[in-house]
Amino acid sequence: MLEEVMPELYKIEVPLPQNPLKATNSYVILGNERNLIIDTGMNREECQNAMTRTLTELQVDLAKTDFFITHLHADHLGLVSELATASSRVYFNQPDAKSLENLTLWEDLYSSAQKHGFPEDTLRSAMSGHPGKKYGPTDSENFVVLQEGERLEFADFRLHCVHTPGHTLGHMCLYDEKKKLLFSGDHILKDITPNITSWDDARNPLKMYLESLNKVHKLEVSLVLPGHRSFIYDCKQRINELIEHHRTRLEEIITILEDFPSGSASAIDVASRMSWDLVSESWDAFPVMQKWFAT
Repeated sequence: MLEEVMPELYKIEVPLPQNPLKATNSYVILGNERNLIIDTGMNREECQNAMTRTLTELQVDLAKTDFFITHLHADHLGLVSELATASSRVYFNQPDAKSLENLTLWEDLYSSAQKHGFPEDTLRSAMSGHPGKKYGPTDSENFVVLQEGERLEFADFRLHCVHTPGHTLGHMCLYDEKKKLLFSGDHILKDITPNITSWDDARNPLKMYLESLNKVHKLEVSLVLPGHRSFIYDCKQRINELIEHHRTRLEEIITILEDFPSGSASAIDVASRMSWDLVSESWDAFPVMQKWFAT
């Protein structure tokens, strides 16, 4: 599905079959000299067909097209290896690029999940079916690494990089100050809350996420273009809702922990007792990947 957001800017809904997210929003800026595509969808046939069809409709020359990827998840990064040409620049952030270079990444995640209570059989099923493994890029990219505050210029857009860790270690948004426009990736979503991933016990990803929300709260934003679902027209209100959401969830966790002797509850013990919006008869009936994300 193709939608014109404003002159020179379009949104493509890239389908995500059998995925509760339903689609990834990919954004295309059409420039006189070069185009920019922000996020791509997964590396699977349904995504590639949708992108190819829509980019052809827009008459996008991929040889004159660069890419900006907000973060490392396959539904945003996966298809870039199939779309980028020899003349394309693929802009990315340093922390997520470093994670992709980690040859033991999946083993580390496996060990961490075991440590926090994931049963062996459930864990093997989750790992084998993880979309990051199944639908990631086929080739490693020679990324052009961007830092906080650096700027990209395409057509009439002046896009400043805003580092917003939390959803991933390196998640990065793009902000056009003049247009008051924010490409938020998965940092801010309208009717769902971004998953906050614990990569290891050395970091506090929720603290990072809340700090990132407060950073964006200071920006003047009239329109948020997120990585999934609908546009957001009141950025500050949505940020306040997300902060309140996490406050109430933390209170729920504290209440659950009161039922356990000190130090005896694992992460999966807590996750299995929390309230979730997912329609399911019980925690045991949750799809394996949703147990993974919940924990």
